[in-house]
Amino acid sequence: MAKSKLVEANKRIENAVVGGYQKIEDTVVGGYKKIEDKFVDQFLTKDGETVEDAKKRLQQEKCKSKK
Repeated sequence: MAKSKLVEANKRIENAVVGGYQKIEDTVVGGYKKIEDKFVDQFLTKDGETVEDAKKRLQQEKCKSKK
């Protein structure tokens, strides 16, 4: 019975740690994406081009330059 209590306690700790890490990761990645979108919008879009269109264009240019 003691073993099962330890397993349960470890499982709760595991869930708390993983959940906390996931929240931090989501916050960091979300913040980075906001900054990235703002940068692309400010400096890399052409006339009338959306941020998504500019990202696609940049990705295509990157693939062409690697060939």
